[in-house]
Amino acid sequence: MVGRQSKQVRMEVAHRNNRDTLCPLAVKYSQPGTTVNSDEWVGYDPLPKTGRLRVKVKHARPNAEYARDDDGDGIREVHCNTMEGIWTGLRNFLRPFRGVSKWFLAGYVAIFQCAHNLKVATFQFLHSLVALDCQHQR
Repeated sequence: MVGRQSKQVRMEVAHRNNRDTLCPLAVKYSQPGTTVNSDEWVGYDPLPKTGRLRVKVKHARPNAEYARDDDGDGIREVHCNTMEGIWTGLRNFLRPFRGVSKWFLAGYVAIFQCAHNLKVATFQFLHSLVALDCQHQR
């Protein structure tokens, strides 16, 4: 999931891609009252029962839509393109490794998530990395 305002990403490696696995993750990484934008996959249909508003774009043919302007202000705010772009970023991040063992995939995903969420390498962040390295070398 990715927050529209915060731009923060939350990713988790799941062993299945079904409703019982993915819908609880959507609940875990969002708060009640959140609007969840998705495609038309039925696995997210229970979200309104958890206090989340679900709006969806319908990618299915023949009248495929990829973004929609629900409030008429000229901005197509209903879409899931942000997360699709982040998935592309993850795929590009993993590509140089030429395959990642499933045993280590969660670690690679965590590194990508951390780098995506960091945005700026602050002095405090760099100091903590150096401190960790110093502790490791002792």
